[in-house]
Amino acid sequence: MRSGALRRRLHHGDVDGRRNENYETSGLDGLDEPLLGSQDYNERHSEGQKLEEIWDEEQRKEHLHWAFLFSNLIAQWAQWIANIVLGSGSFIAQLLHLPSNIQNGPSQKLLLPALSPLQEERLRNLQQRLGVPFDGSRLEHQDALKQLWRLAYPNRELPSLKSELWKDMGWQGPDPSTDFRGGGFISLENLIFFAKQYPESFQRLLHKQDGARADWEYPFAVAGINISFMLVQMLELQSGKPSSVAGIRFLELLGEDEMAFDNLYCVAFQMMDAQWLVKRASYMQFNDVLKSTRTQLERELALEDVSSVKDLPAYNLLRR
Repeated sequence: MRSGALRRRLHHGDVDGRRNENYETSGLDGLDEPLLGSQDYNERHSEGQKLEEIWDEEQRKEHLHWAFLFSNLIAQWAQWIANIVLGSGSFIAQLLHLPSNIQNGPSQKLLLPALSPLQEERLRNLQQRLGVPFDGSRLEHQDALKQLWRLAYPNRELPSLKSELWKDMGWQGPDPSTDFRGGGFISLENLIFFAKQYPESFQRLLHKQDGARADWEYPFAVAGINISFMLVQMLELQSGKPSSVAGIRFLELLGEDEMAFDNLYCVAFQMMDAQWLVKRASYMQFNDVLKSTRTQLERELALEDVSSVKDLPAYNLLRR
């Protein structure tokens, strides 16, 4: 019963999110632009395509997008009314006890409760990981890239560190080290963790096996770096101690699970792909999908019954 309810909450709850939301700067190497560049993909997909065809396709996608949002709104209202009729007492009580910053928007700040020694230690360790840039000249970083390839393609020969074959994984050029930028080494660690802990979901996303895909898909590996960067911003992990609901709730999760950041990364990646399919998005809409993913994740982190990453509704989408 609970699992089904959680899935409904995920699919019927604010898929689009706040379209005008702005990210706060996080101090990650001064990065102030999307990590997902468009040059290579624009070159590959603009050849032979007329402006009229692009415009017609965008109009069709916009029509489908708004039709879906309208049907979603109707479903949300129906569910809301049903909740009032069937259990008005508990429903209204939950509404009254929502944190004030969720009702007024996630930008409102809260006071951070006192952290336990364990939370303090795990937060320091995580922040130390965040401070490590990717360095293609370091052997351990090269080995990590090779490990990711072996996890992604166990039956394929390992290419050299500069090879066109890396594009198969969704790197934008033959040298993956040029794509990390502000993402840092932790974004590679996140991808490796995903491949190890949730191999079925990792493979399905890598090979785009779920749903009706766009002709112009997001590059898997670079999307993963974007997700790592988005989580660092959302959780305020480089700003000392967080003061947002999402950041404070994450520290609670960190007290329960030392790898909470990595597990949350896997949830966010799976959630992003689910929203990508719902929106029928293509490459140029990636940043919009990432923003709505952040919005949905913030709201799930604010749920009262979440005490671990596994309690998040979107966790049910992951497969090992």
